[in-house]
Amino acid sequence: MLKFKNNVMNSNQKALIKATIPILQSSGEVLTDYFYKRMFEHNPELRSVFNMGNQANGKQRQALAGAVLAYAEHIENPAVLIDVLKGIGSKHVSLNIQAQDYAIVGKHLLASIKEVLGEKTATPDLLDAWRQAYNELAEIMIGIEAQFYLDNENKPGGWKGWRSFAIKETVVESEEIKSFYLCPADGKEIAPYEAGQYLSVQVFVEQLGLLQPRQYSLSSAYNPEYYRISVKKEAALEMHPEGMVSNALHKMKTGDTVNVSAPAGNFSLQNADGPIVLISGGVGATPLLSMLETNQKAKKNKTVWIHGCRNASVHAFKEAVAAMEEESDWLETFLFNEDIEQNSSEGIIRGRVDLEKCKEAILLKDAQYYLCGPAPFIKAHYESLVAFNIDRSNIFYEEFGPQSVHLN
Repeated sequence: MLKFKNNVMNSNQKALIKATIPILQSSGEVLTDYFYKRMFEHNPELRSVFNMGNQANGKQRQALAGAVLAYAEHIENPAVLIDVLKGIGSKHVSLNIQAQDYAIVGKHLLASIKEVLGEKTATPDLLDAWRQAYNELAEIMIGIEAQFYLDNENKPGGWKGWRSFAIKETVVESEEIKSFYLCPADGKEIAPYEAGQYLSVQVFVEQLGLLQPRQYSLSSAYNPEYYRISVKKEAALEMHPEGMVSNALHKMKTGDTVNVSAPAGNFSLQNADGPIVLISGGVGATPLLSMLETNQKAKKNKTVWIHGCRNASVHAFKEAVAAMEEESDWLETFLFNEDIEQNSSEGIIRGRVDLEKCKEAILLKDAQYYLCGPAPFIKAHYESLVAFNIDRSNIFYEEFGPQSVHLN
């Protein structure tokens, strides 16, 4: 069992940490922005470990600022953050983060606190408090990740770090989404996974001159021959450049290889015998499709599939889900398109996903609810479910990218 050494930090140190909470609330992103720039300047090799797209759009510094603030707010009892820490640890393992990397991060984080806050605020006592707090957190994370690494290696077909996989087949699922069937280049066994988990995939990005990792949900029930991921090609929008890795992947062909880490993630279909309600937006359908196929192969629990996207041209997996519904009595679907095209509106509800229009179908005894999509999508539908008196313990969600949603 994981142990939290609350007795190591003394009361004065904890008080100093808590005294920085207002600063973190007002200037946390300034600090984390400075931290990342400092770290990449002194340790440029870490640019291949971190998602440079999220560095550019600010999501990574926002996520780190939120995590540091949460740790400060719960410094008296960090055990309450265990689920969040396990989620972070799972992501770290998928990126092959090692124990020694924590020393590098700690060095630059403490230096950033000193340099950003200045000597008047960042006193020696405050820096000592944060050094102790960071070391305790690092010890917790290293312990979590060591267990994840061990679990991965002990699975049949499991491995640690990066492993080469070849693209066996690609399938166009919509104008934006393409599926990739990945087979191990060494021809050896691959590890099983839980429906809802993801892979980290590493490809070379020419414009950066770097290997870059991204996480993509596994989009099918487990098959011992391959892993399937389904990737949305992220186009350039007003303030956002095109997705470097997704575009690189979409240019790849059968036979090309990518580096892959073992399946990871704590968002998964639970072992309940009751109904499941799967609610997704856009490419957020991918982990829920894995859940749907897994349920079809195994239990065939009563399932409600609710999916929304812009229009028919970007509606991935529509035919596969429709075929599944046609041959079953356990599946019911509700499909939403914001723009309904002519001759393509049969069975489609106009507009964005509206759970009020599915309320009667989803209020099922002992049901579990799974949400996946952008942060605003998750927040809106989580609140709707709570308003329907759904117990929060029965609501699960996955946010793509750095975690910013904390609802349970």
